[in-house]
Formats: sequence, structure tokens, C-alpha cells
Amino acid sequence: MTPAPLAGRLDGLLFFPVTAFARDGSVDLAAFRAHVRAGVDAGAAVVFACCGTGEFHALTPEEFRDCVAAAVEEAAGRVPVVAGTGYGTALAVHYARLAEEAGADGLLAMPPYLVVPDQAGLLRHYTELAAATPLDVIVYQRDNAVLTPDTAVALARTDGVIGLKDGLGDLGLMQRIVSAVRSEGLDLLYFNGLPTAELTGAAYRGIGVTLYSSAVFCFAPDLALACHRALASGDDATLDLLVDCFYRPLAELRAQGRGYAVSLVKAAVRRSGLDVGEVRPPLSEPAPEHVDALMLLVERGRALLEKAGA
Repeated sequence: MTPAPLAGRLDGLLFFPVTAFARDGSVDLAAFRAHVRAGVDAGAAVVFACCGTGEFHALTPEEFRDCVAAAVEEAAGRVPVVAGTGYGTALAVHYARLAEEAGADGLLAMPPYLVVPDQAGLLRHYTELAAATPLDVIVYQRDNAVLTPDTAVALARTDGVIGLKDGLGDLGLMQRIVSAVRSEGLDLLYFNGLPTAELTGAAYRGIGVTLYSSAVFCFAPDLALACHRALASGDDATLDLLVDCFYRPLAELRAQGRGYAVSLVKAAVRRSGLDVGEVRPPLSEPAPEHVDALMLLVERGRALLEKAGA
């Protein structure tokens, strides 16, 4: 049976697994497989392998290919697998072809490395990437890759580009992009890609952006799924409870250290019972007291949900 087009399968909670490393620093494929398998079994709708949370920047091409292939095997067709790609155009195309060989269903195109391109350069980069692979492409807007509405419209017209993930957080710009694409009679999928996306889930839904990535799902899938259900069903009481008692304190804790959007998540996965190793340089490990504080937040969030019957 031929799988449905990727755009029609990107629904529900989006899982961005960490990449597991052994004590000698090598990729631990067994632990990575267990992590991916647990996420799919817990209810993830999509696996985004080797992206930001998965330390794409720290993986060799061979490691990247092996991890994507492992994710595809563990997903076993139950959910799609989207792989990261990035750097300059030539390397982005190289990683895209590795992802295709590994069986991925699509690509998340992260910002180009180092340079700050203009709109013409960004458009050329993404159109050349899309033309070089049969995999559908989601463009990740953040840092040095911020699109104008006109560029977003041009990308919506580009064969193979199906979505835009926003990691910038400028809701005014996102509304203008959504409006411009819609006014041209075009379609794009939109994703909230902020580090703690649940905090802004309600605001993004107000402009029609319902898909989001959840780092919390890596270490507390029950809390992440409860929040997703609350957002989808309009259960404001549960959403407010989770935001006030878990997600806001989590965001404040994450702000205590550089790289915590990855390293703190990975430490929490370890504390939750699966040894996925430490982060690779140039990231460093979070302070132990911050990991302790995060695990207390998880316990409190679960206790409050149980008390509320959510």
C-alpha cells in the first residue's frame, strides 16, 4: 500500500527524540531505538529524527543516516518520520539524500549555517533543496532564516515545500504570512516551533497554527498529551493549570542555562529511566540542581493532573 502524502499525515503531537550517545561518545543506536519506540507507543503522531533536539549539528553524515534509518524501522509505518537537514545548500542536499536512502518521509530544513542571507538567497536555498529530493520539505523559520510574506508565498508555490515551522515567535509576522499565502489561494502547513511551544499554543491557534513540537514529550509524554488534548478540545481549565504550574516554571528553568532547550531535555530523559548519554560539545550538561528542579516540576504536574481528574 502506498502511504498517504506526508501533508495529510502530519497531525497530532510531534515527537522530536534526542539522539542517544554511549559513554565513549559514539551513537547508541539501541538506546535511540528504545526512545523512538517508546514515543511512538505513547502516542506520538510524527517522529522528527535528528533535528534540533536530536543534535543534528553534532552528527556525522554516517551517524545521521544510521539514526534516521533506525527511526524509520522503529516507526514501522505507523507514523511518518521527518529528518533534519541544514548547513549550506550542497550539504543540505547531501543530508536530504541520506534521509531519502534511510527511508524518511520528509525533511525539516533548518537555517543555513553561519551566514545571514537575504530573501533571494533564502528562496534559492530552499527551492534548490526541494528540487534535489523527492522528499517533502518543511522550512524552519528562526535566527538567520526569517521569511517575509512574499517569500513565504513563493515557497508555497514551490513543488515539494509543504510547511513552515516558526521558531521566531513573531505572531504579527506569522499572521501576515498566513494571510498572504491564503490570499493567493495557496496552502502551507504551519507549525509552532518555539522551545516550549505549549506556552504559546493558544495564541498560535488564534491565527490558525495548530501543529507544534513538544520537547516535553521526550521525558513526560503523559503531560505533553494532556496539554495537547486540552488545546485541541478547548479545555481552558486544564490548559491554564498546566501552563501555570508546569510549562511556565519549565520555561523559566530552561532560561537558566545556554543550550538547555536540548541538554535539560536529554538529562530529563535519563532521569526518567533511559540512559541516552550526555550532549556532545559544544553543548554542555545542565547543572544537577536544575535537573532536580525539572523532575520535581514533572512530579507536581502529574499530581495536579491526577487531582483535577484530567
